[in-house]
Amino acid sequence: MMWQSPMMGWMWIWSLLVLAVLAGLVWAAVRWTGPQYLGPTTARRILDERYARGEIDEDEYRRRRAGLA
Repeated sequence: MMWQSPMMGWMWIWSLLVLAVLAGLVWAAVRWTGPQYLGPTTARRILDERYARGEIDEDEYRRRRAGLA
């Protein structure tokens, strides 16, 4: 024989709420510890990266940087 009480519906709601909170915590942990999104690649960022890799020298870097401003 199964017993049901008026509180049975609240137990379902609380269970779903707890699962939603746990899922939110897992999502937040993955989001904050995963690779960071740096935004769209800008011309300035590309220029900085090329200079850092040594693809362009300082004179060319300064000339192109002045052209971006």
